[in-house]
Amino acid sequence: MKFNRAVIKVGSALIASNKEGCSGKYILAICQFITKCQQQGKEIILVSSGSVAAGRGHIHHGSAELSVATKKAMASVGQMQMMGNWQRFFDIPCSQILITQEDFKDRERFISIKHTIKIQLANGILPIVNENDTVANKNATVGDNDNLAALVAQVCEADTLFILSDIDGVFSADPKINNDAVLLPEIKEITDEIYAMAGVSRNTFSTGGMKTKIEAAEKAVEHGINTYIINGTRSEVFDLLLAEVNPGTHFIAHKDIITARKHWLKHSLKSQGKIFLDAGAVHALLNKGASLLPTGIKSVQSAFHRGDTVDLVDEKSKKVIAKGISLYSQYDLQRIMGQHSDNIDKILGYDQGDVVVHRDDMVIL
Repeated sequence: MKFNRAVIKVGSALIASNKEGCSGKYILAICQFITKCQQQGKEIILVSSGSVAAGRGHIHHGSAELSVATKKAMASVGQMQMMGNWQRFFDIPCSQILITQEDFKDRERFISIKHTIKIQLANGILPIVNENDTVANKNATVGDNDNLAALVAQVCEADTLFILSDIDGVFSADPKINNDAVLLPEIKEITDEIYAMAGVSRNTFSTGGMKTKIEAAEKAVEHGINTYIINGTRSEVFDLLLAEVNPGTHFIAHKDIITARKHWLKHSLKSQGKIFLDAGAVHALLNKGASLLPTGIKSVQSAFHRGDTVDLVDEKSKKVIAKGISLYSQYDLQRIMGQHSDNIDKILGYDQGDVVVHRDDMVIL
């Protein structure tokens, strides 16, 4: 496996292996691998979990079920512990980049993150990214660092994503309860069957699990990024990677890469509502590459504004067929749905264009 720029995501189980704070037990081998990669001229961006686990011992909680506020408090103090733990293993400077979902939704922030990481890499700095848990709310959170790593890999135009955890990769069944489970070394297509193999996370302080790792892989491979799920608790794994041998599960990158804008639209923006379409509109979108016109709209759901992202739904099957940016609000669409585009100005007193969602602002799912 050859790569020039890689994102390495490290899970909480590796950062705080004893669940009592940061530990160097597994970090040393990871840092040695990163250093060797850099010595070979490769660029590395690190996405690190573990701030909640690192801060656990400093916040009184008294319960295994932590409140959101308690987790935020732990993350706030744990960030300092976690960053200090990373920096002590490197001679080069490390940077801290805290990101929320809002940063990926806003195109200017998206580009800003890209430029920041680019400049840091050019200056021999190791960027360390984490979700900004202390300020993120339920509407502004990516939700887990597996998916965050995939989005970061897209932003910084990485060619490879390594997801390190305490598991060897994707198995045919849960290896912890099924002795017949076998490791899948290569996955060419992520199907429902692959998702069905995903187990449930047993780590109290982790928000991931195999499901989120597969989700992250799906995001990455669509953008042409080879993705590997590997066991970061085994030091020999890193020797194999340097020898260009796959020690885990390799998700093969797509050759037909969707554009950066449409990848951003599909994976970075959360839908605020739904627009239900008739059969003619569904056919035009799926088979003709058309924009969505008001005449094909049957109904709308949820309150959304002009410029919000919406799901486009087949009214008959109730399946989401596409996602796009609406040029009209939910209130305006209720007035013009089913109408010809020529009537928009007559009904609303103004118009934002003949289409509701332009094909350039739409991605087929």
